[in-house]
Amino acid sequence: MIVVKYGGHALPTASVSDENLQVIASYHQSGREIVLVHGGGPQVDAELAIHNISTEMVAGYRSTTPSVMEIVHGVLAGQVCRTLVNQLIGFGVNAVGISAGDGSTIRAKKFRPTVNGEEIDIGLVGEIDQVDPRLLSHLLEERYLPVMSPVAVTSSGQALNLNGDIAAGAIGGALKADEVIFMTDVAGIYRNNPDTSSLISKCTSSELRELLPTFSAGMLPKSKAALYALDHGAKRVRVIDGRDAKNLISALDGVGGTVITP
Repeated sequence: MIVVKYGGHALPTASVSDENLQVIASYHQSGREIVLVHGGGPQVDAELAIHNISTEMVAGYRSTTPSVMEIVHGVLAGQVCRTLVNQLIGFGVNAVGISAGDGSTIRAKKFRPTVNGEEIDIGLVGEIDQVDPRLLSHLLEERYLPVMSPVAVTSSGQALNLNGDIAAGAIGGALKADEVIFMTDVAGIYRNNPDTSSLISKCTSSELRELLPTFSAGMLPKSKAALYALDHGAKRVRVIDGRDAKNLISALDGVGGTVITP
């Protein structure tokens, strides 16, 4: 059972047929189970610019005011999720689009990152509170391919902007995935970013934890999500460059990128 996190930098536009989705469709059609969790940061940025709404990144997370959340909700749960589902349907897959909050899949609580020793309020940003994989399990049992947007909700019904990597890690752990594949815009995890010669081909979760303080904001949530997945039952995590479908084909065959094991 595989969970794939499709990063926003690799996502297709509605008018362009996506090779990565063809690979995912073929994998599903071969009889194997797969869940697709997507991001959409660049797509949200583009929509915010259209509406002249400013935002900032704090410790790798988007500061989310109510007006920003309205855009996040529409772009992720609407535009991006529907584009992926529609294309998968076009490739012959019975795909179903859901949000992280649907069916109690993920209940979130407000997240306040610590910056320079102080907790910072960054608005409607979530962190994992509870995970219930039953809806996803039912969909998989009935041979659907779930496509999940990282829009979570609190127990009181407040929508929260959940980092897509964190959502994928939580789902991968809850489903005890054989592998969680994070598709991003770099070849994997670099020991000395951005030095491409320092690519780490394999490491353990304890080794990754030691490296966390050296990571930049972009790789930090991804690494934390990988550790969360492994800590909660996933068997393996892989970080790959998702801009080339050949890398996803290799990853599904157990090759390439950075592999993290418990």
